[in-house]
Amino acid sequence: MRKRGKIALGVMAVIAIALVCVKLFQRQIGTALLARAVADRVGRDSTATLPDGLHVALCGTGSPLPDPTRAGPCNVVIAGKRIFVVDAGEGGGKNIVQMGIPPGRIEALFLTHFHSDHIDGLAQVMLLRWSGSSWQTPLPIHGPPGIESIVAGLRTAYTLDTGYRVAHHGTTILPPSGAGGLALPFTLPPAGHGDSVVLIDDGGVKITAFRVNHKPVEPAVGYRFDYKGRSVVLSGDTVPTPSLIAAAKGADVLVHEALQPNLVALLTRGLAAKGQANMAQVTRDIIGYHSTPEQAAQDAKAAGVRYLMLNHIVPPMPMRFAYPAFLGDAHRYYDGPITIGEDGMMLNLPAGSHDIVLTRLLDR
Repeated sequence: MRKRGKIALGVMAVIAIALVCVKLFQRQIGTALLARAVADRVGRDSTATLPDGLHVALCGTGSPLPDPTRAGPCNVVIAGKRIFVVDAGEGGGKNIVQMGIPPGRIEALFLTHFHSDHIDGLAQVMLLRWSGSSWQTPLPIHGPPGIESIVAGLRTAYTLDTGYRVAHHGTTILPPSGAGGLALPFTLPPAGHGDSVVLIDDGGVKITAFRVNHKPVEPAVGYRFDYKGRSVVLSGDTVPTPSLIAAAKGADVLVHEALQPNLVALLTRGLAAKGQANMAQVTRDIIGYHSTPEQAAQDAKAAGVRYLMLNHIVPPMPMRFAYPAFLGDAHRYYDGPITIGEDGMMLNLPAGSHDIVLTRLLDR
């Protein structure tokens, strides 16, 4: 017993000395740890080693409802060496950087619709792209009619900020002509005369916008990306609609929004019980213009896609343990893989292959 007691005292003494050393040298240790983090993370390019093909990364899988684990709706599509962004929710731009995707290489941005959660990180993406590569021209931003007022409004709102940054860093680093965005509105054919329009078809990359149903938000669209025989479809916000299924026919991956009504009902009851009548009614209303996981699964089966990724997750889902409750009966309707999207996930679709590989660019 005496020997064990001496050993215990010795261990405690070593621990005490170690704690004292950490306290005395905390500044030096902290600096060393930060230096290592800088070497490992700052300026890294996670796209450099990607195989030629199509890749879709989730830079934001949340919604307007606060979720500590998810940024607002944001997706990155990489076709070969070309980088595109679909929607720019709050925090999405920061995630792009943290995921090691160079924002200075963003070629264009596409908006599905103009709900605040899909555009409230737009200024951040524009700034990161501008400062990331000294662009001489603004970021091309594609969207349905109305995109002009959004881009013009942001330009006005950030006029002073732009001036400050140019004055501070100089016109070589931040050319004034590269600030902000360039609105590129497109119009879908009238209902009944086709539901899609090709926006880009060059260098082997084809990007198609198609009509979805998110009424009273109108028009609202989704996008299909095709490159070297691989294809990814992003639904945008929508209820089940034939135009989505038609656009997704035979695609490799469908990235589809999802709202679980049973879990939203828990949120509604909790808000009502706390006297939050306004927000309780909001949570009742949102069920009417989103798709459930089961409906997303039905869309995936009807379109014959090979992989279903759920995003725009409602309600907030900070616990993976609750994922089966969120999925509900989705697997009854679709027997392919279904993944609940998390910020930092990436699906890799190499050219000349049928592989779909899930990787992670952020730790959670």
